[in-house]
Amino acid sequence: MVRTWRCAALAAVVVLVAGSVLAQEVVLKDPAGDDFGPGAYTYPTDAVYKAGSFDLRQLKVVSKGDNVTFEVTLGTDLDDPWRMGGGFSVQMAFIFIQTDPAAEGLTKTYPGLNVQFAPESKWQKCIILSPQPPARVKNEVETKAADLLAATVIPTRTRGSGRVLSATVAKADIGGGDLTKWGYQVLMQSNEGFPDKADLLTRKVNEYEGQHRFGGGNDLDCDPHVVDLFAGAATGDKSEAEEQKKMLAYECNPDGTSKSLATIKTVGVAAK
Repeated sequence: MVRTWRCAALAAVVVLVAGSVLAQEVVLKDPAGDDFGPGAYTYPTDAVYKAGSFDLRQLKVVSKGDNVTFEVTLGTDLDDPWRMGGGFSVQMAFIFIQTDPAAEGLTKTYPGLNVQFAPESKWQKCIILSPQPPARVKNEVETKAADLLAATVIPTRTRGSGRVLSATVAKADIGGGDLTKWGYQVLMQSNEGFPDKADLLTRKVNEYEGQHRFGGGNDLDCDPHVVDLFAGAATGDKSEAEEQKKMLAYECNPDGTSKSLATIKTVGVAAK
């Protein structure tokens, strides 16, 4: 299994040399049409949530010089109906990175996601792509997830163009190293300007969809609030949709508390 993961990931790694500048690139893919969380999630009913808005298709990571650029491709063209100013409004993506499987890391995630990472997939950094001003994102992390602040990277600017969310950050902010050897995971959520007091700018998943609520989950907080993510070998094969369902499987207690929290894994060379 480890060998399969590594071969698939290495096939998606390109190293480019232009003069004296070394550029590294990693591309991971996800199948179309699996933006249903653990299998039954539905979009909110308001027209701003277009089909494919949260359908993760690809992550492209490019390192050149001192910077790293992240590009998340989705299943439809981006819009800015709420006039956030960056070319998109409704999406929010969390890019978790495992820079070193042997180093100390985290398995917990941000409040409002309702998932955890498997111990072998513990992460060291997370880049948050949000249409909200960076200062607000930072304040939300400081207020609601202070213990994750040091592991959080908030780009000074996130743009939406065509079907791509993109941001560039300093490689030093991630910790440096060889990005072709990192593990990755992207969790697709929706930007919520008026989140629950405990949630970090994320939109809830309820039992039934509403104007600004996803459906197909649970009205309490025992279900994963993740619409799409990478699974399997992240090659875009249709079978990865079934792997996604397995990773996001969850179980609730009768009182609505979590009995079995959805447990996810990173993909890429560092994945196990």
